[in-house]
Amino acid sequence: QLQLVESGGGSVQPGGSLRLSCEAFGMTSLPVVIAWFRQAPGKDREWVACSNIYDQRYGDSYRDRFTISRDRAKNTIYLQMTNLKPDDTSVYYCAARPAEYSYCSPRVSDYDFWGQGSQVTVSS
Repeated sequence: QLQLVESGGGSVQPGGSLRLSCEAFGMTSLPVVIAWFRQAPGKDREWVACSNIYDQRYGDSYRDRFTISRDRAKNTIYLQMTNLKPDDTSVYYCAARPAEYSYCSPRVSDYDFWGQGSQVTVSS
């Protein structure tokens, strides 16, 4: 059974950077499709970025500031976040689609496996 374990959240000032990590356990290689979502208090979970080993996709609000990447040797996927803003304050989740799917999706319901969530707080 695939398990995703996140790390790297924390507090940062506006304009700062953070890198989130999501390590996959229970598989010999990373899932084909892995994404990052975020959820602010009182709001729906929102798609941020996705990697499907061929390319990377981003939500419109993130493509200029966030970068998703894979390290196959470490079975880990990353989300590098730069120029962070107070509105980026959220709990960030990594998620994976079942193995039979090879394309990205922005829908929460298309992902079966989720990390525990990492709090990111952007404040001065």
